[in-house]
Amino acid sequence: MLQDPNFRIPIAISLGAIAGALSRYYLTLWFTKTFGTSFPYGTFFINLTGCLIMGFFVTFTLERVTTIPPELRLMATTGFLGAYTTFSTYGLETFVLLRDRAYTTAGIYWAGSAILGILSVQLGVILARLGK
Repeated sequence: MLQDPNFRIPIAISLGAIAGALSRYYLTLWFTKTFGTSFPYGTFFINLTGCLIMGFFVTFTLERVTTIPPELRLMATTGFLGAYTTFSTYGLETFVLLRDRAYTTAGIYWAGSAILGILSVQLGVILARLGK
């Protein structure tokens, strides 16, 4: 059973997700305690460091250390960084589109995710308040 990737991969992702979620939680608490709530410093820091780590890790493991097992790659990217911040995946996917010269698609994805994300939050607020 431990040799089966269908078992190992979800376990690896789950372990990474636990660490990523707890890192996000405790960093957010620390930033709020240290700097207050006038600006979302914790989320800002987490999004930027998540993008930095994603760019470094993916490049390093694809170009320099190619012997890292897929379970460890997925633990770090999908698990840890996915729970730490999905913004890092958004940054990586936008970068890949730009690298592949899909400029229109990159622009639509980049701006559309930000704009439609905010509008979707507003829609969720409206829907939650219906019938209140």
